[in-house]
Amino acid sequence: MVDEAFVAIDVETANADMASICQVGLVRYEGGHPVREWSSLVNPEAEFDWWNVDVHGITEDRVSDAPTYADIHDVLSDWCAGQIVVCHTHFDRTSVHRASVRYDLAPPDCTWLDSARVVRRAWEQFSKRGYGLSNVCKQLGYSYTAHDALEDAKACGHVLSRAIEQSGLSLAEWLDRLRRSSHSGTSSSGLRALQGNLDGPLSGEVIVFTGALTMPRREAATLAAQAGADVPTSVNGKTTILVVGDQ
Repeated sequence: MVDEAFVAIDVETANADMASICQVGLVRYEGGHPVREWSSLVNPEAEFDWWNVDVHGITEDRVSDAPTYADIHDVLSDWCAGQIVVCHTHFDRTSVHRASVRYDLAPPDCTWLDSARVVRRAWEQFSKRGYGLSNVCKQLGYSYTAHDALEDAKACGHVLSRAIEQSGLSLAEWLDRLRRSSHSGTSSSGLRALQGNLDGPLSGEVIVFTGALTMPRREAATLAAQAGADVPTSVNGKTTILVVGDQ
């Protein structure tokens, strides 16, 4: 039984800039079920890329009269204030933070939880691959319309609720487990995996260092994490930046 309350969030973006939010969906879950929802189109005040439009179907014309992120910021902050806010992968969390920075606004004061990381630990079949929201929902028998922010937020909340039931761990226990796993990985060279500062300009990036650097590898990793990047101990499928020193 899922007793704790949480808020699930999803956003869609207009282009490759993660701050270009063009839709937001929010759902409050209590007892494992949605009890309140809110969504809005958002004028990103930016150009739309055809690739993004092809994914979510939101065009520049549809948001021409929609509020900007600055206009909905208070609503978003009220929903999230003091709450555990859940998103599937770091994308939505990073988008909200970058949009807040873009408009010189304070990011929501909340505790973030990545449901994709929960899924990878709750079900063995999703531990290494297949933990995207659509595939997980398909395997769990949950039908929804993908790439609509409200529908995605509902799906995210459903997946987390099922993972809590599957594992028997509470929200607080999942938060503690993920925090420990984010900082406990140590490579054979003694380097530790680091989780990035959510407010840093590199939040959402995954940086790996290799080769001889002009500073100790540990120091470079610490600086990258302070700037917002996650720093694993080796290259993996999520690596976005590879820094290569002298070989």
